[in-house]
Amino acid sequence: MTTSRDAGDDLLRILDQLGELVAQARSMPMSSSVIVNRESVLDLIDRARRSVPMAVRRAEEIVADADAVLAQGREESERLIEHAHQEAERLVAGENVVRMANDRADAIIKSAEDKAASLRHGADEYSDRALAGLESEVAKIAEQVRAGREVLATRLDTWQADSGQAAVGEVQEPVRRRSNWSVDPGALR
Repeated sequence: MTTSRDAGDDLLRILDQLGELVAQARSMPMSSSVIVNRESVLDLIDRARRSVPMAVRRAEEIVADADAVLAQGREESERLIEHAHQEAERLVAGENVVRMANDRADAIIKSAEDKAASLRHGADEYSDRALAGLESEVAKIAEQVRAGREVLATRLDTWQADSGQAAVGEVQEPVRRRSNWSVDPGALR
């Protein structure tokens, strides 16, 4: 491409000068015709003819440059497409490795979760058996405590009946025959 003055600009300038020549020409009386200098008009037309081939050559250069840029763009796009295909193939291969690794990781996690669930279940069963044994022992102890209190209640009733009164300054409390308390937390509600 050249950076010199464009031939198309020359042609436009010549046409502007031709238009100016006609616009400034003297009118014929009673007519829309004008009188122009033949030599000036012919000179402008000749210059325009000489400019047209230059403008055409310039246009051909522009088209050739555009074709070269287009061809270069096509080559670049084909290169990019080929590169994209190669990259896609590489990613697919990598994706298969990642997928296999994810599958293996999922299998390991599933196995660990299954083992953890089994261990939790075993621990729950053990805890349930231990608590059942403890509940049985606590029930036996509660029965022994209740029996001991009944024995004491009987002794206290006998002592108060024998003495007839409470000691000086003591407030006589009613004797409990049966306990109102329990070791079972649900019984307090």
